[in-house]
Amino acid sequence: MGENAVAPAVYPRRLRLAGAAVHVYTASGSVLGLLIVLAAFDGDAVAALWLGLVALIVDGTDGMLARRLRVKETIPWFDGARLDDIVDYLTYAFAPVVLLWTTGSLPGGAVGWVVAALPLLASSYQFCRVDAKTEDQAFLGFPSYWNVVAFYAVVLDLAPAVVATVLVVCSVLVFVPVRYLYPSRTTALRGLSLVLTAVWLVTYAVLLVQVPDPAPLVVALSLTYLVYYVAVSLWLTARAARRRRGERPATG
Repeated sequence: MGENAVAPAVYPRRLRLAGAAVHVYTASGSVLGLLIVLAAFDGDAVAALWLGLVALIVDGTDGMLARRLRVKETIPWFDGARLDDIVDYLTYAFAPVVLLWTTGSLPGGAVGWVVAALPLLASSYQFCRVDAKTEDQAFLGFPSYWNVVAFYAVVLDLAPAVVATVLVVCSVLVFVPVRYLYPSRTTALRGLSLVLTAVWLVTYAVLLVQVPDPAPLVVALSLTYLVYYVAVSLWLTARAARRRRGERPATG
């Protein structure tokens, strides 16, 4: 080793164990995905959605824990981002599509097969994009929130035609370069987004308790968050476009 070489940092064992625990916490989402599928095949859609809520909470908190405990530094040989993508595909795409299938929320026959395949194929593409997250910490293209689609399909008892339309449109939007809010990472309006996301999670739980007769006021409050999410996403996209135009060199 040369005189100017820097020795690799050595971290306390407790910090490395804490980092490993965070990875186990993230990996627990794969088990939740399995339990969601089993509940779906057992015909217990509400239990599947409760498990989906737990998966949402795990996914929303593991990244913050990983950054706080500096897992990239303490366990540099383990790719936590890849683990997170694997788990997210299971809980945000595969398991929700299974739930939609078992609850009869999809059209019958060949059309149902095609509609079920679209989000799985689109998400396979989206999760493999190296530019899936932008420099301002937003998602590029619809971020495979099929669990949210499944939630509203079950709670609001949406017709298969409506669900199919949403799945087709959102599958197409995976490939459209719109920037979507990443509530726990996007710096713009981050405080407000976190608060509203927490409120939405509460409405998620309340609506599950109220199934099959959700209160209109709670439904309206829940859907208001979706309006906020879409509005902020469009604003992020427009802001990025303005910045790109401003960075173009003058010609003439």
